[in-house]
Amino acid sequence: MSFLVRKTILSTGRAIVLRHASTKTTAASKSAKEKWDIYAGVLVERLPVITKTLSPIEANFKSMLDQIEFENSLKSNHEIRKEMEKRQAELLKAGKIDLDSEALKQTAQDLEDAYNDEFSKFKPAPRITEADKVNDLKSLNRKLEETLVLLTEQKLGDKKYFLLPQGKHSASESLRQTAERVLKENVGEALKVTFYGNAPVGFYKYKYPNATRQEAVGAKVFFFRCVLNSGSQNVTEKKANFQWLDQSELEQTLKQPYYHSVSQFLL
Repeated sequence: MSFLVRKTILSTGRAIVLRHASTKTTAASKSAKEKWDIYAGVLVERLPVITKTLSPIEANFKSMLDQIEFENSLKSNHEIRKEMEKRQAELLKAGKIDLDSEALKQTAQDLEDAYNDEFSKFKPAPRITEADKVNDLKSLNRKLEETLVLLTEQKLGDKKYFLLPQGKHSASESLRQTAERVLKENVGEALKVTFYGNAPVGFYKYKYPNATRQEAVGAKVFFFRCVLNSGSQNVTEKKANFQWLDQSELEQTLKQPYYHSVSQFLL
């Protein structure tokens, strides 16, 4: 009786294993048959133009370091000259030295007064620009403290979305070459950038709607990072609808799954 029970259990176990293996093979076979379109996407960054505003802790720490450096620093040539001329003026006033041509030259104090007068006329440019005031999302002259990322409006299916510039890969190109071509097609020739390398920095995939699945089930997008060159013009392509956004604005604009993938390689 026990022999029959063991035999039945073994037979049942083999059947379960075979059925499980068959299911895995079928799933793997189905996955292997799926065709995906390959796309190259481009992360274009405009790096910060000015230093960030210090937080209260950072400001206090900087003040402490400045005080330590001041207390431990040696006197400059200007300070030594100023002290020497002060002693000479006291001796001259006491009649212990004679006035000569050397005493008539421009003193360190005269230079210091001239420098202070010139400095008082200097007005630093405002950290908040006109583009910030009107919230011009197409301007490069906004949010100077932040890194800005370029988004372009693109059609996916029947809807339009703001995404990183992307385009379909051609078999005659490398992915890097596709990324360069896609950027020019989306925003024109005026935008001058430097790509960081030939390897993608990120990846995202999505499936097409069932109604539009013909040759491929979806797209796999490989992202390349590049930085806007100093002095480059803005986007000149008239047909392009684009935005320059910081990271907080990206989170509000992009779809959550897409933003989650993109945020992995944002600095």
